[in-house]
Amino acid sequence: MKLSPAVSALKPSATIAAAAKAKALKAQGIKVYDFTLGEPDFDTPEHIQAAAIAAMKAGHTHYTPSGGIPELKSAICVAFERDHGFRYQPNQCVVSNGAKHSLHNVITSLCGPGDEVLIPAPFWVSYEALVELAGARAKIIPTTEESGFRLSPDDLERAIGPNSKLLLLNSPSNPTGATYSPDQLEALARVTEKHRLWVCSDEIYDKLIYTPEPFRSWVTLLGGIPERTIIVNGVSKAYAMTGWRIGWTLAPAPLTAAMDNLQSQETSNPCSVSQHATIAALSGPQQCVADMLKEFTKRRAYTLDRVRRLPGVSMPEPGGAFYAFFNVSRHFGKPLSNGRICQDSTEFCTALLEDAHVALVSGDAFGAPGYVRLSFATGLANLEAGFDRIAGLLQG
Repeated sequence: MKLSPAVSALKPSATIAAAAKAKALKAQGIKVYDFTLGEPDFDTPEHIQAAAIAAMKAGHTHYTPSGGIPELKSAICVAFERDHGFRYQPNQCVVSNGAKHSLHNVITSLCGPGDEVLIPAPFWVSYEALVELAGARAKIIPTTEESGFRLSPDDLERAIGPNSKLLLLNSPSNPTGATYSPDQLEALARVTEKHRLWVCSDEIYDKLIYTPEPFRSWVTLLGGIPERTIIVNGVSKAYAMTGWRIGWTLAPAPLTAAMDNLQSQETSNPCSVSQHATIAALSGPQQCVADMLKEFTKRRAYTLDRVRRLPGVSMPEPGGAFYAFFNVSRHFGKPLSNGRICQDSTEFCTALLEDAHVALVSGDAFGAPGYVRLSFATGLANLEAGFDRIAGLLQG
């Protein structure tokens, strides 16, 4: 079968592929400690579930406007103002089938052949693929472990060329957990404003912050920069709603209209019941978010302690999200405890899965060879057993 060039060049999501390998071993009856997916292990809070049931009983099971129901758009705008002090209008919002779909809408509506999208590395696995599907070119800007995997203004300035149109910035970062101080963000914003770059700020982890400084949304910088800013967010991470598939964009009205038009031709509306549940998530009690953050904070502390005790491993502290992204390259070319020799992080993850039954994601998938990603969105007992096995493999 001859497929289109765009789809033929497309690789499966590395995180989903890694999780599939772990599931295959589990299906054989093998106990696998799976730290691949960025998915909270908590159930969706009860009041959100109740809102979904009430919506179904009230008959909200039909088509909605393609870009989302007005009540949800209003709730998103109100919640954003509550959390960040900046007011968007409902006509600047498109509700989509998860934040990944929102990113697709942004990149496809704004970029095409000849356009360049700037992506700091390490980056979330789907960014590069979404850019290439739109026919644009991804330009990767490396960052370093020593910098905490933060993009510097100088590196951004050097990367900007005549075809640069959009910067994709994810803070807190998946996979590194890197966050930026307000001063660091302001310095980057001065560069993007100087060059009139669009900025897509992926803020899906905005409520999962461990640093003393609160989260700062990109649009609030420099006294407010909404003209070339797109905010992407959703309910998957903060509200434990990964399966409900609701994300959204906040953007200038003309771009919002274009994204709504695109979505109307591709998927139509997001799930009607999930939209009503999201209203309850954003407008209802927020204690559930604080409770989950408290538990993630404990898991982060445990993860940091265990990573620091792993031989030959290094990692900057994650300021947000729920990932540990650590450097295992010192073990390449040397025998592990089982005698196996790995030359890169993909081989390391394979050895770890096959011999220790621990599933991580290779840093190669995130544009960072030599590193691996561990999600600590799981219980402490699972983390303890997994780290014991990782430590055992590294004792070679």
